[in-house]
Amino acid sequence: MTDGYDPAFLDAEVPLPRPAGSVVELPYPRFSVLLDPSRRLASVTGVNIDGARLRDVLRSGDWRLDPRADAEQQAGPDVYARNDLDRGHLVRRRDPGWGDLEDAREATEATFFYPNAAPQAAGFNQSKELWLGLEDHVLSYAESTDQRVSVFTAPVLGSEDPAYRGIRIPLRFWKVAAWNGPAGLAATGFLLDQSELVDVSEGALAAPPLGAFRTFQVPIVDIADAAGVDLGPLVGADVMAAPAARPGPWRELDSLEDVRLR
Repeated sequence: MTDGYDPAFLDAEVPLPRPAGSVVELPYPRFSVLLDPSRRLASVTGVNIDGARLRDVLRSGDWRLDPRADAEQQAGPDVYARNDLDRGHLVRRRDPGWGDLEDAREATEATFFYPNAAPQAAGFNQSKELWLGLEDHVLSYAESTDQRVSVFTAPVLGSEDPAYRGIRIPLRFWKVAAWNGPAGLAATGFLLDQSELVDVSEGALAAPPLGAFRTFQVPIVDIADAAGVDLGPLVGADVMAAPAARPGPWRELDSLEDVRLR
């Protein structure tokens, strides 16, 4: 089962976002990765999540290169060896794990291909746990409809990202979640900043003392500009686009209770 991201998964058609540059498109079960071969990292990932049919699948799978892309186009095991970098799942392991048990298991194991990983500074704290919980929070909010959510996640591949072992370590990551709202397509965007935790000046990847992962809820149009990605109808569906929805353009989040979804 290798069907990739489905743009018709929600009531409204939501195309997979596209960067301006050339990419290698890699479909997996229920999600797709657009690999930037020059950066050796994903510029876009998109996954369909059916919250009503999620399975509790035991963790299985080992990180491996995808044979459909050249090895030199992927940030593989050498990037993560003997340092404080985590292989950060872009599409979370559990997100495509729904429906039939065998299909769910195959989909979760597919999240362990290296194109779906990006280097993140090690160490969980409140902000990083918040980042990982955002999709669950949106799923819970969507329970009043049909519990279907499409999520797009990737690093911001910026020119200021520091060089390390043949790649550039992303300092920021973006995430956009979309669902069927009461008035049609609804979406919201988030940005995570790990700049304070990355220091390659002396080969160190976690700057002492540990800084903080900072997570923001931001207008989707700002994500499109920062990441150089065409987010299509998601910009117009942004819940932060309504003036009454926000006191300012960016909201730094301390907990999931700070997230605004309407």
